[in-house]
Amino acid sequence: MAYQTFQQEYLQIPVVTRAYTTACVLTTAAVQLELITPFQLYFNPDLILRNYQVWRLITNFLFFGPVGFNFLFNMIFLYRYCRMLEEGSFRGRTADFVFMFLFGGLLMTIFGTFVSLVFLGQAFTIMLVYVWSRRNPNVRMNFFGLLNFQAPFLPWVLMGFSLLLGNSIIVDLLGIAVGHVYFFLEDIFPNQPGGSRWLKTPTILKMLFDTPEEDANYNPLPEERPGGFAWGQGQRLGG
Repeated sequence: MAYQTFQQEYLQIPVVTRAYTTACVLTTAAVQLELITPFQLYFNPDLILRNYQVWRLITNFLFFGPVGFNFLFNMIFLYRYCRMLEEGSFRGRTADFVFMFLFGGLLMTIFGTFVSLVFLGQAFTIMLVYVWSRRNPNVRMNFFGLLNFQAPFLPWVLMGFSLLLGNSIIVDLLGIAVGHVYFFLEDIFPNQPGGSRWLKTPTILKMLFDTPEEDANYNPLPEERPGGFAWGQGQRLGG
């Protein structure tokens, strides 16, 4: 019975969020069980180009470090904001969501080469948080019961929290920068005088991921609960 309930809840997670979070958890589990090592996963342009270890282009986005506070913190935020984007502004637009993943991953890979980052999963999470926060500017947030602010400040608050934990903020800044590039090209520039849409989802992605039918009984996560936890709860202004 418990297994059936878990399976049902698991299958209700949107496909992109389910695939990405599952891959991250399985990758971390494989490292914990010593089936693989982080040295086989990290981003290394030389090994990719000279030894053709192309899997590193993907695996560096899947490992968030050993199981601990930092891993759980990142996975919770990854799951929540990835799911709310997929069920919110990308509802019925799975191909566009996949394209955002590819676009963001490509930019991070290029930038990561110059700043010598070996794992980009945390930056990718910050990118998702940034895009969600800019598309939900009226949501008020509460961080650990200490800070109250509006959603667009969330990525900066997370960067400050990383700084307090002694982590490098380069990763956070990279996520914010890539998230802003995507948000500008997708949401701002097309609506400017003389602007146009530069980011166009390839037809092949639409053929693979988009389906014309929609489940009328599907119940998405409410976006007025952006964090779902004490550090991310919020409500819309005027609500």
